[in-house]
Amino acid sequence: MVCVTRIFQRSVFVLSVAIFAALGLGFALGEFGLFGVHAGSDQDGAYHQMRVYAEVLQKIQSDYVTEPNMGDVTTGALHGLLESLDADSSYLSPTEYKIYKDQPTNGTAQVGITVSKRYGYATVVNVLPGSPADTHLTDGDVIESIGSQSTRELSLAVIRLMLQGKPGSTVVLSVVRPAKPDPDHLTLTRTVAAAPALGTQLYDNSSILYLKPGMLTSDRVDELAAKIKAMPKAGKILLDLRDTTGDAPQGIRLANFFIKQGTLATLQGQQFATQTFSADPANFLTSAPIAVLVNRGTYGGPELAAAAIGDLKRGDVVGERTFGEGSFQKSIEMPDGADLLLTVAKFQSPSGNKVQDNAVTPNVVVASPNDELDTGAPAPKDDDMLNKALDLLKAKSA
Repeated sequence: MVCVTRIFQRSVFVLSVAIFAALGLGFALGEFGLFGVHAGSDQDGAYHQMRVYAEVLQKIQSDYVTEPNMGDVTTGALHGLLESLDADSSYLSPTEYKIYKDQPTNGTAQVGITVSKRYGYATVVNVLPGSPADTHLTDGDVIESIGSQSTRELSLAVIRLMLQGKPGSTVVLSVVRPAKPDPDHLTLTRTVAAAPALGTQLYDNSSILYLKPGMLTSDRVDELAAKIKAMPKAGKILLDLRDTTGDAPQGIRLANFFIKQGTLATLQGQQFATQTFSADPANFLTSAPIAVLVNRGTYGGPELAAAAIGDLKRGDVVGERTFGEGSFQKSIEMPDGADLLLTVAKFQSPSGNKVQDNAVTPNVVVASPNDELDTGAPAPKDDDMLNKALDLLKAKSA
């Protein structure tokens, strides 16, 4: 059995090795002018890095304890190279890519978690209330393996693929938790889980409208718009984006409800034409005072919404640092049937903060409660983050 300390030490070591390898190979690729990067003048450095890589492969082939499968060695190196760039960049072998392309686009059953990679392993970002994973998993849990395969050796794209399947099928997870020395083994049944209902509540004599979307889909953002339009003109809004996932367009759209003009976000990359997302006055809904709750389970589009509201001083962002997800991937098919899912651009907040790199830090930091949040509106006495946000809104004039 593997203890938590050993797992994280091993993960950090592996990730560090991968980063150094990526720096060397990335420099070499850039010098040779691959992936759209122009060749530089210092060819000696590039040739040196390629020689080092060739020497390492030669030593592996000649001196390893048994004769290695060099195809597997190369595949592993490519997995590590892409993953060292960021969690969303992935190398898919020809077999993996074929499965990836053939996956259904809708109706696939899930276990109900948003997953990314941290410390080299799959990490639970947040859990969908009422899903098979609810009550079994929580934010920050590390999935050491899926079935017999270590997530350290799998790309994020493949991990997400393995977690989905036919309704009623099962998946076995080995989960490492911060407070336990040994992993837990869970068997979860995949289902097509319904989205949680929009959480609403009135506070402070009905002057504060609490909204908890749970996830940011197009339909859910439509529901939020309807609630905001129906609220009293003298009201205030508490938007709870904790443990909420959604794509970038819906997060930007949500921010526009509260911001009438200005830049909401930009998407930039080395070879990517910069896109600027500006507020559309036609989509603006309210100038009511607003506070936004975030935590480490705030992921993707909700992070962009919180960042725009905070950066433009539209309202207070309360809670803890978000997860940090905001990138755009390009699929690059390779001649042998493999594929690169390569991050080519990252979202920036109005102040220029790269959400993928730095996440979103609230202007009012409040530690996360130890107990798991309820799926509905929690009671203020049990939730320091909520309590602080309510106090801030009560002090504002409508």
